[in-house]
This record gives sequence, structure tokens and C-alpha cells, in this order.
Amino acid sequence: MDRTPTILLNAGDIVGESIVYDDRRNALLWVDICGRRIHRLHLEGGRHEVWPTPDFPTSIGLRRDGGAILGLRKQIVLWDYGDRFEPFADIEPDLPGNRLNEGCVAPDGSFWVGTMQNNLTEEGNPQDITASTGSLWRVKPDRSVTRMTPARYGIANTLAWTQDGRLLSADTLTNAITQFTCTSAGLAEPRPFATGPDRGLPDGSALDAEGYLWNCRVGGGSCLARYAPDGSLDSLLELPCSWPTSCTFGGPDLATLFVTSARFTMSPEHISAHPQEGALLSLQPGVTGRPTRRFGYSDA
Repeated sequence: MDRTPTILLNAGDIVGESIVYDDRRNALLWVDICGRRIHRLHLEGGRHEVWPTPDFPTSIGLRRDGGAILGLRKQIVLWDYGDRFEPFADIEPDLPGNRLNEGCVAPDGSFWVGTMQNNLTEEGNPQDITASTGSLWRVKPDRSVTRMTPARYGIANTLAWTQDGRLLSADTLTNAITQFTCTSAGLAEPRPFATGPDRGLPDGSALDAEGYLWNCRVGGGSCLARYAPDGSLDSLLELPCSWPTSCTFGGPDLATLFVTSARFTMSPEHISAHPQEGALLSLQPGVTGRPTRRFGYSDA
């Protein structure tokens, strides 16, 4: 199996993130946070669509009714592939210094989001993070919002639910992926899952059908790390971009892994010499993935 990554689209994303596969349309959907836009790429025919957003889009998920659910800087909205963004839920209105980051549809059909201290100016330029103030939140279809963890994340990333009832979640700033046992009452206390490798930092992830976690190593990692179900490092897969950010399995057979990337904080000279930064990549990993969940629908 040739795992060599190829550039599927030179998107030029500042911070490409939160890629999902829409099996109904055979299309990929993802956001560019600092570019304030949403992408959709149709895998058959290659049609590429772009929509502007009214604020920084931080994550996106599919809905059971055919639309999408979108995380903005402080708010969850519903979106139907047009210019209207319907307010759905506010997250941490009492913490104006925080913003939303990672977001993903959970097995119960809710939408989970992680927060962090805001690291963006109004213009989308970087600003320092000085405290770990992020939490994980669950937003249900009935609009109820529940805090699932204390405020302890520096940068909340990765939301992946295993078949044996665990949630895997990363804090990019600590270079660690933790695991929670999911209970009827919520989440048990976190336990270590994986630390390292010394190649970048953990960003978004996807689980394959064998239960292995594929994790994007952002911040110069230039690779994907594949972790076994026990958290041991199985392999590293080299990528042609230095800041991979999120990944998903897609295609009709879920046998292709698609990876977004970023060019955030990179100099014009670096981007000129490496125009693939911020591109959308694809590769054949030799394993298949799992179907994308939809907001409002439970796996149970």
C-alpha cells in the first residue's frame, strides 16, 4: 500500500480545520478559521465551493436533517449552505476572554466543543495565551448546554469516542492526549493516553475501523501519528505540510484519509518557498475509517 500523501487542493488556508466527510453528497466540508470561510469539495468532479462566515468559524459538523452545525468564536449556529447562520447556543458568555475551538458530533447525536483562551485578534493575527481556561461542553439538539470538564485546557483539540466507551481528547499546549471513561453521569476523571512524540503538538484526530487514532501533529510536526488503542505509538506518516491540523476518513469506501493544514504565523518568505502550506491533502492509509455522525442522531 502506497501511503504517499498528495495535494488534493491548494486551498491556501490560514487555519484549515474540522474536516468532515458528507456521505450523502460525497463531499468534504471544512473551515478556515482565520480566513473566515467554509469550504466544500465534491470528490466526484472536483467542484469546490466557498462561503464567507460572519465570525471566525472554529468547527463544523453535519446534521441529520441535511444541514450543518457550526462553531463560531462564542456561539453555535445552524447553517444550510447559504448566507444565513441561525443562532443555536451560546458557549461561555461569562468568559469573554475565551473562544471556541474543536467541535465534533458525539455518539449520542450531541455536538461537543472545546474552548480555550482566545489567541486571535479581531484581524485574525496571533496573540499570546497566558492561561489554561478551556473546557469541554456538550450541546444537545434541545439546545441545552452542559459543561463536561473543569476549565483546565490550554488548547482543547481532538474529540474521538472509542468503541469501548472512552473519549480521547488532547491539550495542544501540554503535548498530551488524555482518555475519559464515559459514564451515565458524564466523564470520569481523565487518565493519560499518549504523550509525544517529539514531533510537533497534537491537533485534530480521526479513529479508524481498527480503533487506532490518527493524530495531526501541528506546529511543525509535518506528520500524522497513529496510536494503538492502548496509547502506544504505532507509526508516523510524513506529510508535505508542516502544520497538519485535522483529518477524516472519506470516499464511498471510507478508505481515504483527508488532512487539512495551516499557514498561521508563517512568514511570506516561507509560504512563497512552501506554497503547499494550508493545502488539503489525501492519502491511502491501508485501513478504513468510520461513518461520520450527524447532529440529532444517536448511535444507540
